[in-house]
Amino acid sequence: MILEVSLIIIGFILLIKGADFLVEGSSNIAKKFHIPEIIIGLTIVSIGTSMPELFVSLTSSLERIFRYGNWKCNWK
Repeated sequence: MILEVSLIIIGFILLIKGADFLVEGSSNIAKKFHIPEIIIGLTIVSIGTSMPELFVSLTSSLERIFRYGNWKCNWK
């Protein structure tokens, strides 16, 4: 139980640090190319909201499982 909780806490900390690294890095690159901050923010938000859906879709297709909401269909 202690191991699982500590792994969750470590994962959460790494997630936050990774997000900070992504935002800072992409902001610095975009500022070097003189891209407005609103475009930087919107791009980061759009990528951040699309990545979980892309990950689930790719994982499901690799496992040959079609998921739609709570429905699960195996296809071979």
